[in-house]
Amino acid sequence: MTINMPSGVTELGAKDLGSLFHPNTNLAVHHANGPTVFTRGEGIRVWDDQNNEYIEGMAGLWCATLGYGDEELAKTAYEQIKKLSFAHLFAGRSHESAIQLADKLASMAPFRNARIFFGNSGSDANDTQIKLIWYYNNAIGRPKKKKIISRKKGYHGVTVAAASLTGLPPFHQGFDIPIPRIIHTESPYYYRGAEPGESEEDYATRLAASLEQLILSEDPDTVAAMIAEPLMGVGGVLLPPATYFQKVQAVLDKYDILLLDDEVICGFGRCGNTWGADTFHMKPHTISVAKALSSAYLPISAVIVPDFMYEPMIEASGEVGLFGHGFTYSGHPVSAAVALRTLEIYEERKLYDHVRRVTPKFQSRLSALGAHPLVGEARGVGLLGACELVRDKSTKEAFDPRLAVGAKCMAMCQQHGLIVRAIGDAVAVCPPYIVNAADIDDIFDRYQKGLDDTLSWASKEGLL
Repeated sequence: MTINMPSGVTELGAKDLGSLFHPNTNLAVHHANGPTVFTRGEGIRVWDDQNNEYIEGMAGLWCATLGYGDEELAKTAYEQIKKLSFAHLFAGRSHESAIQLADKLASMAPFRNARIFFGNSGSDANDTQIKLIWYYNNAIGRPKKKKIISRKKGYHGVTVAAASLTGLPPFHQGFDIPIPRIIHTESPYYYRGAEPGESEEDYATRLAASLEQLILSEDPDTVAAMIAEPLMGVGGVLLPPATYFQKVQAVLDKYDILLLDDEVICGFGRCGNTWGADTFHMKPHTISVAKALSSAYLPISAVIVPDFMYEPMIEASGEVGLFGHGFTYSGHPVSAAVALRTLEIYEERKLYDHVRRVTPKFQSRLSALGAHPLVGEARGVGLLGACELVRDKSTKEAFDPRLAVGAKCMAMCQQHGLIVRAIGDAVAVCPPYIVNAADIDDIFDRYQKGLDDTLSWASKEGLL
């Protein structure tokens, strides 16, 4: 393949374009514009290969909670590599890092008698969730009860099964996804989905009724579980309307359907509590975690399951010779040691309290952006939020998606030294937990400039 190099591309950028296959990227745009190559990070800031400085306003991908270059985590990784650089958990073998981390996570779980299954990413954690549900129902003699309900606009990963759970078309198109036994219900998108004058509570009632109708149409005896994020991150930072999970859970309980909680973005303090489930009144049966589990310093994920699911699997695995699921790097000792130290740091530095303390300022500055001419809704919780850009505030008319107005705003913010993420025309911000009040002002001052530049561009292009 002949590569036409964009003007101004650096040596590293040229190598990127010549050899690297990027995930979750518009490849056509990437080859036209070239990459932004980051070379170092410190605290909440990163630098590119042209020495431009940025505030990392997305904590990487919702994950670098402790920021960059934390000495404690670097030391922990180094010491563990020297002590035991690798060990696995297959065939009953074990090691201290995985045992201690599992014990810690079990003590933090919102249900008693938890078991911890380790993986490497949020995607494989949610893939594991599906397999565990199927295995469990086979073990207890319910071979028909296998369908998993997910939600439109939900995001649960990109492996074949997890991408099937994901309710976003770009993750399906061209991949022959979703697979059978994955079904989707409506998303809780109050800004777009509520009828005129409909309260959040009434909207939640309608969504729960729609869910029940779906279950009945599929046959409740074939529906095993529903998976949900406490808030929908990659779907556009969509917060559930008031009473949503209480009403949904009542429907699930009625038909003996489990609730699987995807805490990959929300877990470990992002929404102001240890679990996003606590913030939004969920009572999950199982939990997926990743991202903040290690502050993204090393890849690791976990699925937290209750004993009532684990115990039938003991006998079932004995009948076939083994429990045939797991990864070479499940509970990798270095990743597990770093994750355990991360959870300890959250407590030692009182970062959950810190998040709650700075949240009012963060949400106040976010809310103020709602007055901007381009912003239809500014929404968020904890240290997480997004502005949804619209062509007309009064009618909520959206821009033509082909105009990529959100991506333009993201680029404008980057020109002002702020990294945000365009999710369609919702522009998300999700900084590391270590931000202070001055950092928050700096983030939103730059965000405001990016919005102003986008407005100027849209006006000149005749888009308004």
